[in-house]
Parts: sequence; structure tokens; C-alpha cells
Amino acid sequence: MQDETLTRREMLRLGGAAAAGIAASLVHRPGNAMPAAGLSGLAAEYDRYDATGLAELIAKREVTPLELLEAVRLRVESVQPRLNCFSALFFDKAEAQIEAGLPEGPFRGVPFALKDISHQLAGTATTNGSRLFQGNVPDFDSTLVERYKKAGLVIFGKTTSPELGLSPSTESVLFGKTHNPWNLERTPGGSSGGTAAAVASRILPMAHGSDGGGSIRIPASCCGVFGLKPTRARVPLGPTVFEGWNGLSVHHGLTLSVRDSAALLDASSGPEPGSPYWAPPRERRFLEEVKRGPGKLRVAVVLNPASGVAVDGECRKAVEEAAKLCGELGHEVQEARLPERCKAVGEVMATIVFVSVARTLEDVAAARGRPVTESEVEPITWGNYQLGLSIPSVAYSRAINTCHQVGLAMARFQEEFDVILSPTLAKPPIPLGVLSLSAPSADAYGRELSEFMPFTQLYNVTGQPSMSVPLHWTSDGLPVGVMFSARFGEETVLFRLAAQLEQARPWAGTRPPT
Repeated sequence: MQDETLTRREMLRLGGAAAAGIAASLVHRPGNAMPAAGLSGLAAEYDRYDATGLAELIAKREVTPLELLEAVRLRVESVQPRLNCFSALFFDKAEAQIEAGLPEGPFRGVPFALKDISHQLAGTATTNGSRLFQGNVPDFDSTLVERYKKAGLVIFGKTTSPELGLSPSTESVLFGKTHNPWNLERTPGGSSGGTAAAVASRILPMAHGSDGGGSIRIPASCCGVFGLKPTRARVPLGPTVFEGWNGLSVHHGLTLSVRDSAALLDASSGPEPGSPYWAPPRERRFLEEVKRGPGKLRVAVVLNPASGVAVDGECRKAVEEAAKLCGELGHEVQEARLPERCKAVGEVMATIVFVSVARTLEDVAAARGRPVTESEVEPITWGNYQLGLSIPSVAYSRAINTCHQVGLAMARFQEEFDVILSPTLAKPPIPLGVLSLSAPSADAYGRELSEFMPFTQLYNVTGQPSMSVPLHWTSDGLPVGVMFSARFGEETVLFRLAAQLEQARPWAGTRPPT
């Protein structure tokens, strides 16, 4: 009988291979047990496990962190040339992290990647997808990265982002286009598109993302994975900044399984020194909520965005199917319209984002002692910068106040409903190039932007938790997510519902061809 511990040689041979016909339930079932033949048997390929399952294998000594990291490296070598989902790889640093000794956290030894934006990992560049930040190599870890390391995660690379996270399509002058593993000509979404492509292609079961206008949920929808945007201030952003885009932006991850998302949020959430405010405290661990039923929820079905733009038939069909499923699961489902106040979201977002871009570029100029020039950033970024400089201080202050008023309107709306079900996006994944920040026409870019993502931004303005769930694929094989959003501070409701949906319509066994 073969030894039940996978040798390095076996992992080198098997780690990068694509699996076929292995039950998807391996990803979901708590307490995954290895078959009698060990890892060299049925479960030889690590990519059939979620992060929790991999941590269990390591805890049982059925695989070592170094062996698992080597398997990921081989998978990266196979997939990265086609998808271009990593901006940086540093397996040597990951090996050093393992050799220095890993803490006994919930994800001890599990490989992990950071989105190349905002957060700092000592000794590695955080470029924010921009040529301006290529030399930005900090000598410290941000609070969130410290918490990821404490959880035992082994950080081996950074995933691609468009410049400053400004586009829902991940393509940049600095790193080029990131491709959707379901169709290489389509966008993986953005701005966490590199993360979504890496998770969807099973390079790793979860990775870090951020969401300032939909940047976790949009790529989750485009790539057919699970993506939850937590409540504002649930996850720390310090110590260099404590708010992204004045509270619009939050950080978490994209995952294959619901339980991984919950466990990752358990590991990362909570205030830090200097936090100006924080999300309502949880009653119990989010991972425990995944095991609890959601009860009978009142679900508002919103098929049309407040902006009034048209919604593609496949996106409407996805919501209609999800609404039917919710009814079958015992929830009370009712069509509804968003409050009139929500029509202000587009203008509010634009004002805050433009001013934030202007501040970022002005800070760069001040730090280096010379202005940022048009040739140093992409055309749409430059346009945002110029608009940001032109916005009066009173208009900016008014936009922040309007955010709070929209939040009030939604809080009153959700006195009647526990969750809101809507399309994540108004279109399936669009072709690459349509929403490039180097697009020749700013007007065309703005029009395409509003027609592609009219739903997600609302919950950045209000700060509510919101998730994209992969429940639908088009006839030509493109993923289309549906979005569920809960009251401020109620990730609990979303995790319970997501676990129920995952059990009813498992998605982890649906894999892209790439």
C-alpha cells in the first residue's frame, strides 16, 4: 500500500494537472477525509479542495505546506501565460515564510495571493496597477496582511488590478489584459479580476480582493465564483489609510466555497488602532453561521436598476431562476422597486471617486516633488484626475451627505425585506477592451460603464454587505452571478442564505475550460 503522505516528487508530478470527474462535494463537505490511498489516489489534485479542506489535509500531515506551495507554483506556470492574472510572484518569500514557522491559524499552510492594490506586504511592490507606483516597496505589513499571516496563510503573489482599481475590467498599460478563464476574449471583471481568474481557474481556492463600486462582486459574477463585500469598516485598511474612497471601498476575498469566505472574514475582521469607526460586532463566528439555517427570509426581487438602464435577458433570467429557487427553499419572494433616492448613487460615486483620484495623484506629486503628467497614467485616469480637481469642496461635502441619505432610504426600505435579490451586472462578461482605461473616448467609456454595472455601487454608498452568488451560466458557457444584499452589519444573513443556496445548487463542480 502506498504511503499516505504525498511526496514532493508526486506533488511535482501531479500538482499542475487538471482533474476530471472528481465529486464537487469534496469542496463543500466539512471534515473532508482522504481516501484510503491517500493524496496519490482520488484526491491527488489539490485544486479539488477549498482552503478549509486544504488546511485540514495539512493538519492531518497528509501534505506539507511546502508541497502544497509547489503544486500551486506548477499550476501558476501552466495557467498564468493564458490568463495573466498575477502581477507579481515571489515563491521564495513564501518558502521563507513557511520555513520560519507558521502560526496555528485556521488556514495554516494554505497558499494565498493579495490583490495588487492598497495593502502592503513588506519587501514587495504594491503598484495599484499603475506605473506611478512601481517603486512602492514598503518595509512593513498592513494590518490586514498581518491578520492573514496570523491565520497561517502563505502569501506567494499578487493579482492584477486595473490602474487604481478604477475599471470593472482588469487590463492596464503596466500589466496588460487579464483574461476570463471561461472565454479568453472576455473580461474577468474588475477591479479584482486577477483574483477572480486565479480562483476560477483553480490556481488557488481563495484570494484577496477589494470592492469600491463592485470590485469583488463584478469579477465574482464574470468568473463564476463566490464574492462577498462585507459591511463598511468590517475589515481593517490601516495603518497608512483608514478609509478607501471615503468609506466606499472595503476589502475581503473571492472564494470557491461559502465556508472559506466566512472563515476568512473571521480571521480578518475587527477594528485596529486608529480605526475612526467600525462595523457592528458579530454575535458569533461567521463560520458558525454557515451551519445555521437562514429561516424564512423576506426577499425583495429588484430586476431594474435605479438608473433605468436596460438589463440583458440572461441577467434577468438568472434572477428569475434564483427567485424561484428562493421560493422553493421556503422564502417569501416579492418584486419591488428601489427607493427614488437611489437615483443619486451614480453622481455621488463619481464625485467621491474623482476627488479621491485627484488626491492620490496630488499626494504622489507632493512626495516626489514634481507634478504627475498626462503620459504617466492612462487616459481615463487622467480624465478622472482633471474632473476631481474641478469639483468644488461644497459639492464634495454634499456628496458625502447624500451617501448617508441614501443609506437612510435603504434602511427604511429594508424594514420590510431581509435581503434584496438583483442581477449583479446588467450584462454577461463583455469583451476585453470595451472598458479599458486607455479607451479613446471618455464618453463611450462612461456609457459602457453605466450599462454594464448599474446595480453594485448602491451598496458601496450605503455600506451594506452584498454578495454575488454563481447560480447561472449562459447557453454559450459564460457565468452570470446574482446579487443578494442585506441590512447594514448583517453578513450573518448572507452567509446563512449563501450556504443554503450552495447546498441546493452546488457550483464548485462547474469549472472553466482554461
